[in-house]
Amino acid sequence: MPSEGPLYLGFDLSTQQLKAIVVDSDLQTVAQAKVDFDADFKATYHVTHGVHHRDSTGEVYAPVAMWVESLDLVLNRLKDAMPVPMSRIRGVSGSGQQHGSVYWNEHAEKILGSLKPSEDLVGQIKGALANEWSPNWQDQSTQKECDAFDAELGDREALAEVTGSGAHHRFTGPQIMRQRRVNPDMYKASTRISLISSFLASLLLGDIAPLDISDVCGMNLWDMKTQTWSDGLLKLTAGSQDDAEILKKKLGQPRRDGGVSFGTVSNYFVDKHGFSKECQVISFTGDNPATILALPLRPLDAIVSLGTSTTFLMNTPKYKPDGSYHFFNHPTTEGHYMFMLCYKNGGLAREKIRDQLPKPENGATGWENFNEAAVQTPPLGVMSKEDRAKLGLYFYLRETVPNIRAGNFRFTAAQDGSDLRREEAGFDAKTDARIIVESQALSMRLRSQNLVHAPDAAGKLPAQPRRIYLVGGGSLNPAIAEIMGSVLGGCEGVYKLDVGGSACALGGAYKALWALERKGGETFDELIGKRWKEEGAIEKVDVGFRDGVYQQYGNVLGAFEEMEKRLLAEEKE
Repeated sequence: MPSEGPLYLGFDLSTQQLKAIVVDSDLQTVAQAKVDFDADFKATYHVTHGVHHRDSTGEVYAPVAMWVESLDLVLNRLKDAMPVPMSRIRGVSGSGQQHGSVYWNEHAEKILGSLKPSEDLVGQIKGALANEWSPNWQDQSTQKECDAFDAELGDREALAEVTGSGAHHRFTGPQIMRQRRVNPDMYKASTRISLISSFLASLLLGDIAPLDISDVCGMNLWDMKTQTWSDGLLKLTAGSQDDAEILKKKLGQPRRDGGVSFGTVSNYFVDKHGFSKECQVISFTGDNPATILALPLRPLDAIVSLGTSTTFLMNTPKYKPDGSYHFFNHPTTEGHYMFMLCYKNGGLAREKIRDQLPKPENGATGWENFNEAAVQTPPLGVMSKEDRAKLGLYFYLRETVPNIRAGNFRFTAAQDGSDLRREEAGFDAKTDARIIVESQALSMRLRSQNLVHAPDAAGKLPAQPRRIYLVGGGSLNPAIAEIMGSVLGGCEGVYKLDVGGSACALGGAYKALWALERKGGETFDELIGKRWKEEGAIEKVDVGFRDGVYQQYGNVLGAFEEMEKRLLAEEKE
């Protein structure tokens, strides 16, 4: 039974689930609950993996009403799981799937401000929506708009310099621009536009909540250097200068302080679910920013998510944008950024290489053979001083980092990185097992090298991350952990991170706690860092930095970049 102190609630509205988790001031979990959209609402909303697809256009979208109905349901389940009254919850925050948008009509603010606890939430909120659907981050229908965004400021790199990212199908600016084009009546009827994170905050607040300072960076509309809306990109999205001013009002002004309270929770949740009238609604953020709050992640630490796709995250004070990756404002620390790489070819590509090896006779998965081949092959496949370093890209899906077609591409270079050559004959399957993991890690190192510095005060160690945290299915693989550490470094080691299956909701709960318990200028990292306990959450799985080996990979980093450039040039032929 938790003490009599305050509790904090975090939500995560993802593509397939709504999760809720409650923690106390010591970061201990008190209760949690979830709603699974397919399992709970399949018959009502007919979703598959939480969404609908329209293959003819590439559209992927979700019913907004399903999310509203899930909020009542998850809170009912949370009450049943709580060992103490809901009135103990002092603050609430959370996260939402990034890049989705919700369109409110002219009645929204009145309806939100007068919700009746005697009626279901979903029936009331339907009257506040200009659009019953929300474009999902998997949507592929905005190529025309993305081309316009990339061209508006000169080229893709110029767009990334201003907004932190090149144009992407899922980003909210191109999505809004397309909605204006294909659904003009709906767009005209919308008086406010929320992101998924601010939409969920709005339901709890009983008013339209401002956008989050980090989540707003996933729109291709926010000027990172001036920390204001980009007038030129608003004009592009809206169609004219006058319409750009209207769009700016629809979006509202984000709050710069990631720990600001928007006010107390709506009376609907007080009367229906037992919240205290004093419970504060704190700014909600996107799911990726919330992930780095669940650790919490210090500058020079990195998270590598080794799932079906692969993601690399860092907390950094340096802003060095590029069209192939993302910079977002840090969700709690002004002047810091979240650096993010997203790869399509992760676990799937590794499995394809695994399956090229002989199948185990005992019915095992085959990872044993993969791991043995990977660790027995020396770094870069170099057997002797005269041997050439082996490099490759293994793309079973068209990749975005870099934007190269599907295919397996193998090269060799001298050990100092010179004399790069294409190897049409390929490598043997055992060598591929190591080179594919090295390839994925080398891409991360190449793109993050300008964000790291010597981690020791004396400057005796080469620039590298302090710690590498592995999450996702691949984090359980010792061979992958060893190779990731060898390539990326990590002077304090490589760690498997396990904060349970509700990391984004947990990050939201921590955000609410920090907002209401910080004193003076106490940062999120300072407050949460003092209370966060590593025991049970992380496990050291590799030494990380290996002197000599780390430099060996550094010698071929230029060759790896040149390999990508040659393949990109072929795309234009």
